[in-house]
Amino acid sequence: MLARATMAKWLEPSTEHDKRYLWVDIALILLIGLNIIALILQSIESLDQAYHAYFFYFELFSITVFTLEYGTRIWSIVDAPEYQQQAGSNWQKRWRYIGSPMAIIDLLAILPFYLGFFIQLDLRYLRVFRLLRVFKLTRYSRAMQLLMNVFKEERFSLFAAFAVLFIIMLVAACAMYSLEKDIQPEHFSSIPQAMWWALVTLTTVGYGDVTPVTDLGKLFGGLITIVGIGMVALPAGILASGFSEQLSRRRQFYQLALDQAYQDGVLLPDAAPMLEKLRSELGVSHTEARIMQQLMEKRYQAMHAADRD
Repeated sequence: MLARATMAKWLEPSTEHDKRYLWVDIALILLIGLNIIALILQSIESLDQAYHAYFFYFELFSITVFTLEYGTRIWSIVDAPEYQQQAGSNWQKRWRYIGSPMAIIDLLAILPFYLGFFIQLDLRYLRVFRLLRVFKLTRYSRAMQLLMNVFKEERFSLFAAFAVLFIIMLVAACAMYSLEKDIQPEHFSSIPQAMWWALVTLTTVGYGDVTPVTDLGKLFGGLITIVGIGMVALPAGILASGFSEQLSRRRQFYQLALDQAYQDGVLLPDAAPMLEKLRSELGVSHTEARIMQQLMEKRYQAMHAADRD
């Protein structure tokens, strides 16, 4: 269907090589940003009372737009390049999209509004879920997409690091419960209560609301603090390594495409648009791409000079 294919193009994140649909992305990003500002302002009681009707109508308008966007994406996703190559019927492709992280975020961004029609409760606390709309920006940000890829690829390493951290926290809570329960029953009356101290100490936050008073408790608390410095830094190191690896892999992929686009030191006629598209999709900057291209040309010039000699 031509209309469905056209709609898929309108809703797909635009890139710099294809600016025909860029204004759709800009409009959605602007609306998400305005929703976040409205949520912040609405938390101020005086502003909420004075402009409650305006906030409500803006929320109604936003929900209408986001609902239409969500439904249209489900309808047209079968014509998106990523899903055209997948096997299965159109409905199977749509169900796969509905279960994807981005579709779930889109649903969670509008769901609290509709829950108000079926749940007769004070749902003002559900306003905080409107903040989930900020995650819709992931669809339009190369940096956010890179972050999501890092989380996806490093999920097992991160799970292992947090599992070890949880075990250490549990051991620390059990030990401090044994050492301090008789002296400070109001703070260490149970292991779950002692876990608050263990969490604050391991993360080196140190609120100071709960502290050991016995000599053994202070000694053990100091050891846990030292252990926490290394353990809390472990997930950050995993993410930093993942970012570095992702960026290196993208540069290598672009370099490989650049190698194939050159023939005897001359860029193939139809290769420039392809390289620009790939550069935008991989998040390689114009400066990096230009430097890599210049190095490629210099390498071929040196090879030709060596052949002449």
